[in-house]
Amino acid sequence: MDLSKEIMAYALQNAIEHGEAKPEIVLPKLFQHGLDKKNISAIMPIIKEAVNKVNSMSVEEREKLFEKLGVLVKKHEGRPEGELQELPGIIKGKKPIFRLAPFPSGALHIGNAKTFLLNALYAEKYNGEIILVMDDTIGSAEKPLAKESYNLIKDAFDWLGIKYKKIVYKSDRLKIYYKYAEELIKKNKAYVCYCSTEELRENRLNGVECSCRQFPPGLQKERWKELFKIKEGHGVLRIKTDMMHPNPAFRDRVLFKVTDREHPRVGKKYRVWPSLEMSWAIDDHLLEITHIIRGNDLMMETEMEKYIWNILKWKYPSIIHTGLIRIEGLGAKISKSKARKEVLSGEFGGWDDPRTWSMQSLKRRGINPEAIKEFVSGIGLNKQDIAVPIETLYSLNRKILDEKSMRYSFVLNPRKLKIETILTADEIEVPVHPKSNEKRKVKIGQEIFISENDFEKYNGEEIRLIHLFNTKLDEKIKVVSIENKKIPKLNWVSYGLKTKILMPDGIFVNGLAEESVNDLKIGDIIQFERFGFVRYDGEKKGIKEFWFAHN
Repeated sequence: MDLSKEIMAYALQNAIEHGEAKPEIVLPKLFQHGLDKKNISAIMPIIKEAVNKVNSMSVEEREKLFEKLGVLVKKHEGRPEGELQELPGIIKGKKPIFRLAPFPSGALHIGNAKTFLLNALYAEKYNGEIILVMDDTIGSAEKPLAKESYNLIKDAFDWLGIKYKKIVYKSDRLKIYYKYAEELIKKNKAYVCYCSTEELRENRLNGVECSCRQFPPGLQKERWKELFKIKEGHGVLRIKTDMMHPNPAFRDRVLFKVTDREHPRVGKKYRVWPSLEMSWAIDDHLLEITHIIRGNDLMMETEMEKYIWNILKWKYPSIIHTGLIRIEGLGAKISKSKARKEVLSGEFGGWDDPRTWSMQSLKRRGINPEAIKEFVSGIGLNKQDIAVPIETLYSLNRKILDEKSMRYSFVLNPRKLKIETILTADEIEVPVHPKSNEKRKVKIGQEIFISENDFEKYNGEEIRLIHLFNTKLDEKIKVVSIENKKIPKLNWVSYGLKTKILMPDGIFVNGLAEESVNDLKIGDIIQFERFGFVRYDGEKKGIKEFWFAHN
């Protein structure tokens, strides 16, 4: 395969469909058809060179070259993309059981939703079952639980079309965890520890057993009862491991801690809370989970779960670790904790603010849930940490929207022009979509508006007002011809409505949209020609408000 020709073909296709080619749109096309993401740095100069060349061509030159190279694009049409690889441990005739395990400290965002969606996609692939488990043990002071998160998470999964059999709350299962804590104590595999953090750190480093380990199970059980009465931070229950384990962090890890923080669901009913690995070791067995897909960052927790299962003589489920993903092109690092602070402070308008990158924000911008699922499916079970451009998601969403979204005119920072030629009609017909024969009527008066940037860029030059006529650009214009010549094509609006568009960085841009947007309903997704796809969010104080999806 001649990659440079394929890149040129995608650049031509992009320019023909949207007026100009952009590197961030061409790149994801290559990912979808086999390009290794490790080769981004090597391939970007070739993409930029092709894009610059295509953008310097006339419309006729682009179409002529695309006739030759278009086969390289068309060969991929209809090819299945992002097909999931097979999972280990699938038994024919037996339904696999997966679990989604969100920690309810905020909304799901595009980064942390990846692992949950992978579990759901595999459940769908194998006709399995999903259990939604709210991983709401007490958390920490730095990452507290948030009451509103429970509904945010459920709403996100519902929007994504994830069907789960039932919801389980860990905060309802404390007595179950206590039962198995006592079982571990009875087996002389757990002990109550009153050592300070500094003492424990030194013992771990030196491979020395804590003196608290030496008490027999009977006395440890009494100390376990005392744990429910002592002050916060004065004691914990630990698992007994080999103090010479190669990884010091594995040595005598905490199973239960004491905290007086209030829980959003159960208040202060409980003070002794299990660690993640303790609660999951119990729940993965009792809920009969057969497959766990989780990130590489939880390998330690996996090893501890296995250690507990061995003690209790329980069978392991299949566990698959995946690398983390870093999504490039967001403008900022995604952080649930940071987003929570900004939401609480009022800096963000809510959890659907576009800067949170939450599922709620993507929905409000006009991102289709099927595009998100295809995005995750395309990443698959990546073993290593990888970087993926956000444009990959946009490309998938664009494919869904492009065929059905009506086109409208919008001009940013409008500049008024006076038409001196007397027009013979007060309306024109324009196509509702470039690939459709259907037309709609647009009113036109003796005044029109174009963007200030276009006016400054092409002032004095001959340009074409799209669907209208050619003219020499000035504040007063005349019809020169209606011939579709090789000249710049500019968007315009007549009888415009005040409009503002919320961009992904949380800033509104202002302009005028054509009068036809009056017919839109809240939630309609359209394309403002040569601007991008937007979702109509309603009229506020006499101004039409839209949320920007992507180019």
